[in-house]
Amino acid sequence: MVAVFSPAKINLFLAITGRRADGFHNLVSVVVPLDFGDELAVEASEGFALECNDPAVPVDGSNLILKAAAAFAAATGWKSGAHFKLGKRIPIGAGLGGGSSNAVAALRGLNQLAGGIASEWLLAEIAATLGSDCALFLKNAPVIMRGRGEQIEDLAQVGVIARLRGRRVLLFKPSFGIGTAWAYGRMAARGTDYLPEREAESRLCSWMEGAAPLENLLFNNMEAVAFQKYVALPLLLEKLRKECGLVGRMSGSGSACYVLLGEEQVSAPIVTLIHDGWGADAFVQEARIT
Repeated sequence: MVAVFSPAKINLFLAITGRRADGFHNLVSVVVPLDFGDELAVEASEGFALECNDPAVPVDGSNLILKAAAAFAAATGWKSGAHFKLGKRIPIGAGLGGGSSNAVAALRGLNQLAGGIASEWLLAEIAATLGSDCALFLKNAPVIMRGRGEQIEDLAQVGVIARLRGRRVLLFKPSFGIGTAWAYGRMAARGTDYLPEREAESRLCSWMEGAAPLENLLFNNMEAVAFQKYVALPLLLEKLRKECGLVGRMSGSGSACYVLLGEEQVSAPIVTLIHDGWGADAFVQEARIT
């Protein structure tokens, strides 16, 4: 049996630049993994099966873990099976990449069980077939995503990694989630929220080449769609800005949001404000960028 950590991610910068002919969307995004996430245990067995501590998580063939397992077997010719046990902590429908991260963790775990028969290149090829967010989790480092998410640039190569790693973030999600397909579909229907690729690249380049703090990078043009329907999101973010001086955004298509914390900042009063605004069942988790 092998155990694989499956990290959550947040989008520090997310610019959806337009819809493609194939129905997907192009984007430019700075994405970072966190030291918070799920745990996936992978044990050799007959066939593929999945169990999870969260009853809301489907354990049938619709789960990306089992889709990843089938894709791994098909691509490598591996004939054995595996039993997956998922310790779920990343909330569903949050925009934190839980499903994609789990899929990549499954690929990593299976490859360990199989003695490393798949190269990094092949794992990336398999991951690309599973979802747009999957490729970034193979890097497990801050990256820039482009295209539909399959084009990955390591931020360590452009010298800004020190401005990201180790930063404290506070994640928070209301009791409801937001469907990714709904968010992108609504964005396409509105047609007014896209940011031209040239402008997105210019904003990103300006931050990378300067010395501005991370707070100046934060951007997400999917917020307009989500905030129009789910007004609890912008109301709380604005409250945290006014009362605590915190800069935050929604991650991905939501509904999870985050704020950046100072190194010495006490989080307890902020958590209280979140629960006062969204109720005691709101998910709140502190983490660091890795």
